[in-house]
Amino acid sequence: MNGNVEKRCIEIGKYIRDTGSTVRQAGSVFGVSKSTVHIDVTKRLYEIDRILFDQVNKVLQENKAERHIRGGNATKKKYQDLKKI
Repeated sequence: MNGNVEKRCIEIGKYIRDTGSTVRQAGSVFGVSKSTVHIDVTKRLYEIDRILFDQVNKVLQENKAERHIRGGNATKKKYQDLKKI
């Protein structure tokens, strides 16, 4: 595996672990797609650093459990904003 890819996986993993950000948020910070971030932290990071992988996986599971709430809040805000117009 390319050294730059390994470095990116570790940096993204540490960022997600430390900030609790979503895959999309991490992708925008690092300038890569959400698909790349997902592959980096779920497949490649497992092979590189298992401890960091476990920590990141915990954050990803929390985000997955909360995503329906965030989506509902976004929809609610959208329609509230439309009412104001």
